[in-house]
Amino acid sequence: MRLFRMLSLLLLVAAPAAFADSPYQVEMILVRQNAEPVINSRAAPEDWDTGALRLGDKLSPPRLSSIVDKLRADSTYTVLLHKAWEQNLGEQPVKLAITDGQEQFGQFPIEGVLNLQLGRFTDIDADFWINQFDGNGSVIASEHLAQKDVRTKNNQLNYLDGGHLALLIKITSLTAKPPSAPPPDLQD
Repeated sequence: MRLFRMLSLLLLVAAPAAFADSPYQVEMILVRQNAEPVINSRAAPEDWDTGALRLGDKLSPPRLSSIVDKLRADSTYTVLLHKAWEQNLGEQPVKLAITDGQEQFGQFPIEGVLNLQLGRFTDIDADFWINQFDGNGSVIASEHLAQKDVRTKNNQLNYLDGGHLALLIKITSLTAKPPSAPPPDLQD
């Protein structure tokens, strides 16, 4: 009975840590697939970022630069955006607004929202718009990438295909220990 009480107490102390948010690095690459025909869509709604936290200057050094270099060297892809940042992720969804370029009347050349929710996998909703402006700052053309309820594996590069636009995303734990090498006698 004493052992049972000790185990219960140990679970009580350790359980909150299991559900707490943990730090992760999120890295994303937004690309246009030049071999696919461009599909124009409506511009982003004016409230495209409602309820989202701004990514701002939380950027961290990217780890996927070699992949970006390969994509840029291949004429079938155009790299539109490459960002990396650190943030806490947990069971509660996190909604981030990500932009690039000069804002004009509340719109950006690249704007989007990423919803992330951590579990055994990470669930992602992605909405990104690539906008073109006229001389007055009004959006005259827009491309849209929408991916809903995508389940991705952590610590792997994931590819979200949206037709002519695609998103590469990698979510890496900053606290998990890397896997250890197998013992020498098992490597044979």
